[in-house]
Amino acid sequence: AVPRTRILATGGASHNKKILQVLSDVFNAPVFTIDTANSACLGSAYRAIHGLVAERNVPLADVVKLAPEPRLAVTPTPGAEELYRPLLKRYAELEQKVIYNPVSSC
Repeated sequence: AVPRTRILATGGASHNKKILQVLSDVFNAPVFTIDTANSACLGSAYRAIHGLVAERNVPLADVVKLAPEPRLAVTPTPGAEELYRPLLKRYAELEQKVIYNPVSSC
């Protein structure tokens, strides 16, 4: 099962409500966006900073506390979870099969 979470969408597709709605429905999670230029780069920069302070056990939440506040873009469509839950389970099973039993390319 996918843990309760939220999705932060960035980049050009984050301006397309239909794409955001599909993400929200498939993962049964609200989708948020940030009104910041180059937000994907910003996220990478925060992860890099987090890596630099990792040995001091600084949580990522502390690193990003000054980040722009995300705004709610869409929420899951009622009933979509029943459709996508079995598909996500099947996808996870197939992914594990590929990861742990890769087919040789020889």
